Amino acid sequence: MTTSSQSAPEGASRPRTDGVPDVDVLVVGAGVTGIYQLYRAREAGFSAQLVEAGSGVGGTWYWNRYPGARFDSESYTYGYLFSKELFDEWEWQEHFAPQPETERYLNHVVDRFDLRRHMRFDSPVTSAVFDEASGAWVVTLGGSAPSSVPAGSSADGDGRHGASGPGRSGGAVIRARFLVAATGVLSVPYIPDVPGREDFRGEAHHTGRWPEQPVDFAGKRVAVVGTSSSGVQVVPTILPEVESLTVFQRSANWCTPLNNAPITADEQAQLRADFEEMCQVLNTSIAGFLHPVNARNAFDDSAAERQAFYEKMWSSPGFMKLTSNYADMLFNEAANAEWCEFIAGKIRSIVADPDTAEKLIPKDHRFGEKRPPFVAGYFEAFNDPKVSLVDLRETPIVRMTPSGIETTDGAREFDIVVWATGFDFGTGALARMGVVGRGGLALTDHWADGPTTFLGIQTRGFPNLFFPGGPHAAAGNNPRYNGDQVDFVMDVLVHARSRGAEVVEVSAEAEERWTRMVDKGAARTTFGTIGQYVGGNIPGKPKRYLLNTGGRPKLFEIIAATKADDYAAFEMAQAPGATATGTAAPSAAPSGAVTGAAASGDAPSETAASGDAASGDAVSGTAAPAGSAATEPAGSS
Repeated sequence: MTTSSQSAPEGASRPRTDGVPDVDVLVVGAGVTGIYQLYRAREAGFSAQLVEAGSGVGGTWYWNRYPGARFDSESYTYGYLFSKELFDEWEWQEHFAPQPETERYLNHVVDRFDLRRHMRFDSPVTSAVFDEASGAWVVTLGGSAPSSVPAGSSADGDGRHGASGPGRSGGAVIRARFLVAATGVLSVPYIPDVPGREDFRGEAHHTGRWPEQPVDFAGKRVAVVGTSSSGVQVVPTILPEVESLTVFQRSANWCTPLNNAPITADEQAQLRADFEEMCQVLNTSIAGFLHPVNARNAFDDSAAERQAFYEKMWSSPGFMKLTSNYADMLFNEAANAEWCEFIAGKIRSIVADPDTAEKLIPKDHRFGEKRPPFVAGYFEAFNDPKVSLVDLRETPIVRMTPSGIETTDGAREFDIVVWATGFDFGTGALARMGVVGRGGLALTDHWADGPTTFLGIQTRGFPNLFFPGGPHAAAGNNPRYNGDQVDFVMDVLVHARSRGAEVVEVSAEAEERWTRMVDKGAARTTFGTIGQYVGGNIPGKPKRYLLNTGGRPKLFEIIAATKADDYAAFEMAQAPGATATGTAAPSAAPSGAVTGAAASGDAPSETAASGDAASGDAVSGTAAPAGSAATEPAGSS
């Protein structure tokens, strides 16, 4: 991993006092989306800098370095598409790349396009306040972010780009005309507030804040708490090393095989030969995958044909179980029930102990109501005598002790506890940046009942603030969708520049229409209606659907309509009383600049769904009654 020597980017160490911005565009977050946002802004002729809480680039793929972390979107569909030369020179080794390869790739991109000198690491945002007099954001940076979630913290603990805390100190102030928070939806780890957590004397790590130095599992008694996207990756990966492994499960998930494999030389050659066609599909498909769409409904086929098709799906890679399944799989209860029973039969055939197998079969949701994890060797792990399963619906956690975890059926001793309990999805990082807009309105107050947005990129009352890849964003392959949002943000900024506008704010009507569409769709959708996608894993969080229920087609539709209407959805004006600004206004974009939608899909994302794999199954800190709500997935996809 490459890191910076940490000299501050130009303009960061000596903030101006005359109201003129130090930089046109300040990007927060060096994940897939933030890197692309920085690249696009500079290519369009804006001065741009990026600040990142961590010590290196990668975002989700910097923090989530736990054993087994990998994509569950195909590697070549997740990476950037804006440069054929970049695509040709980087050979992904596996169809679903592991975290170390992804981190290397993102460092390669940053260095290849000379972006590192515009980045500032170990610099979490502690506050971002809109200065109405100058039409600029005043952003204050703290010191380095903790590498792990502080003991005793829960949803309000460590936030990747959040408020000051342990290990952070007051830092530089940057004035930016436009602030782009590419902070991701899986940036703030959640650990349930279990009594006695601070008393535990062993090692404890959250998958979303995994230490850079490898954790030694050899001969250790290990607990993994949570069985969603990250927990199911950790379990089979560490199994060969441990003395014993106890899996604490609140909610079983509909896990199906990832079916990963090395990319052969012939496949590498074909990917390069098909690059243009692949880009066309990825930049226009509903979910941002290459997977073929199945137009048939389940009961168009006979019972024998359906069973054969389910076998084909079981053997298919990753998200094809969702994207290429029967067209009515998520809407037809009988079809969904039959597919679930097929998966349940597979689990029973793999797991030798019938009681354990039944506990691993979900009883509280249908396929797709939570983000389904994709696994390799997970169910097989429970046939190893070293592995035991604790059903927290039957025996909830009571407290942690200095030597382990106590449930209602007694105490168990552990050397290492792995918290695979997910994230404060969607709004978590934005809520911890200390964002204050017009009239002193805090973003947390504005969104007290859940987020309101336009296109998932801006909210009224916070001019010049954009957040691609945040709430009301992707339900698919994140880099593709988030890249669409970045491209449109740049379209808006270039348009504003051409009009001499320095303040850009979505209209109340445009925000209300988009948010109403999302909320209405939430009443009809069956995808992700339980758990993190509705804030169900975070105590006290408003229960609002956090994805774009209209999907990518609705995003494309509204973007096209906004452009056709000369961006009337935005109110654009000069900064009050300002005659000179720091906004660059070149007569034309530099040679080679990407314009408008031309880079659609050349996108990036901070999350992973795809493998941004860190998700979890939240566990109540006190004994919870059977049937109580559980924390759910988190992957980024």
